[in-house]
Amino acid sequence: MRLLTGCLVFFLLCIPFISCYDDDDDNDNGAEEIIPEASTATSAPLIEKGNVPVIKSASNSIYFEDQFQEKSKWSRWVKSQAKKDGVDDTLAKYDGEWGFEIPVTAVYTDDYSLILKSKAKHHAIAAPLFKPFDFQTSPLVVQYEVKYQTNQECGGAYVKLLSDSGKIDLKQVTDKTPYTIMFGPDMCGVEMKYHFIIRYRNPKTGVYSEHQAKKPSESLDTYFTDKKSHLYTLVLSADNSFKMYIDNKLINSGNLLEDMEPAITPAKEIIDENDSKPSDWDDRERIPDSTAFKPEDWDETEPKQIVDEGATIPSGWLENESTTIPDPDAVKPDDWDDDVDGDWEPPRLDNPLCKNAVGCGPWTAPLIPNPKYKGTWRAPLIDNPNYKGKWEARKIPNPDYFEDAHPYKLTPFSAVALELWSIIDGVVFDNFLITSDQSLAKQYGDTLWYPKSSLEGKTSSSSESVVEALMNATKDRPWLWALYLVVIVLPIIILIAFFWSRKSKKSPISDMNARKKKTDDATLDDVEQESSERTTSELRTSKTSQRNVEDQEDDNDSDDKETQGQTSATRAKKNVEQRSTTQQQRTGKGSLEKDTADDDEEENDGNEQKKSDAEYSGEETKQSSAPSSPSATKARLRVRKD
Repeated sequence: MRLLTGCLVFFLLCIPFISCYDDDDDNDNGAEEIIPEASTATSAPLIEKGNVPVIKSASNSIYFEDQFQEKSKWSRWVKSQAKKDGVDDTLAKYDGEWGFEIPVTAVYTDDYSLILKSKAKHHAIAAPLFKPFDFQTSPLVVQYEVKYQTNQECGGAYVKLLSDSGKIDLKQVTDKTPYTIMFGPDMCGVEMKYHFIIRYRNPKTGVYSEHQAKKPSESLDTYFTDKKSHLYTLVLSADNSFKMYIDNKLINSGNLLEDMEPAITPAKEIIDENDSKPSDWDDRERIPDSTAFKPEDWDETEPKQIVDEGATIPSGWLENESTTIPDPDAVKPDDWDDDVDGDWEPPRLDNPLCKNAVGCGPWTAPLIPNPKYKGTWRAPLIDNPNYKGKWEARKIPNPDYFEDAHPYKLTPFSAVALELWSIIDGVVFDNFLITSDQSLAKQYGDTLWYPKSSLEGKTSSSSESVVEALMNATKDRPWLWALYLVVIVLPIIILIAFFWSRKSKKSPISDMNARKKKTDDATLDDVEQESSERTTSELRTSKTSQRNVEDQEDDNDSDDKETQGQTSATRAKKNVEQRSTTQQQRTGKGSLEKDTADDDEEENDGNEQKKSDAEYSGEETKQSSAPSSPSATKARLRVRKD
């Protein structure tokens, strides 16, 4: 029990440490932050709910930003009125609604955001940039917030940076509208993605192709289910490197030349599709031996199995009984028409006579392997002397091959769009920023997202149960399952072992009672009761003798009788001492460690005691019938009293 109590105390002590570890993880994310040298301006120890923080900047490095706090600027966002091509009209329309509202789950009293408001509909909305981004500057930083107010089931929350092709009609934005970069979260069912896709233009052919970053190895499910605001950041640099962050934590990174699928740089050689295998090309590694012949005694007509001629029908096999019989209780339906439905037959039931029988119906002998069977003869295989190896089409130089040392210089873009389909509503978008200044992006995140996230963390932790907290803690730290196993399962095993061992130990008294019930052996209580009855009988006999002695007044032979009385008294005293010694021996012999041999000794002692009692009773009877003097009577009374 002390061990169990210690495990439970240890488990309870672990809960706050796990919570603290969560906070440490959030702080450790700074190891991969966008600008490590920048300080967190809003990381004050106490952040109170109040008015939403706002940041204003006149930096020339900002290409687009929207915090949605200035209602006069909401009109920059244009809702698409287009239709998807090749889709039924009921599904083709971008009729999903958008709103500029304060979210239901907002932690600020005046925090307006862009909200996706329709379930299971196509949504499209876009806004022009302040100025096009032409990739002549570096890096490109794209940053915005997403919050799922309910658990997402299927839908995206990514942004598209629409390619600059003159004047873009934002009212006609569809899934076919050309884009330069697609970036952000997306999920459907159990598949969760964090997209970074580029549309790259082949400098030789002018053809565009899509290339996506490799999948991140880290689990993403928390970001879709915890109902908190998350900060998504993309940093694309002129050295072709890219980094993808969530809440300032590095999730994925790589290089445009090495970590995109398919690769941006095409292969130098390609397979010649016009090449064909020569007619004399033998690619058979082994061939049948043409010099081999089938043996004369090889009989291909013998079957693989034959009937066992030695088999006999098992005893109890009911050959004349069918395995099924017509249901005797079945009745032909009243609406059954023989001309239309055919002859009616009652349904069949299992034959009850076959239930316990070896078998029913016609018996056939079983099949056994045929010892004469050899099968179809085939010539053995030998190495092919004309083998030339596996044929492969030749490779030729790729006419579309090119080398681009700077794929970072993508097609310029001039608008940001959300072209989405979502099965849920209430998806919140906030604090968009497109810039070429990493430190500015860090400042926006610290000022706008960090306080909001802190408040949401306090709200969720206060409403989160202990079990939920423990389960959520394992998502990022699977090793906690081992800790739970030790502090939860181990005490249960100890409890089971403790009570099972107590149950398995039988007490000696219960063993004795069980033996008594089985063999009717005498117990300690029986021995004591028998001794008590014996003592009572002796007292009654003594009183009777005393009354007889008092009625006698004969004083003859007083000296002899007195001597005889003394002798009887001495003998009676010895008998009393003997009975006391016998009772002590019975008590010792009645201990739990004695076996059945002790019971036999007790029976012998009992017989001896009865014999002694009989002698004592006869002696007293003789004495009571003989005359005695008053002095002898008094002596006898004194002895009995002692």
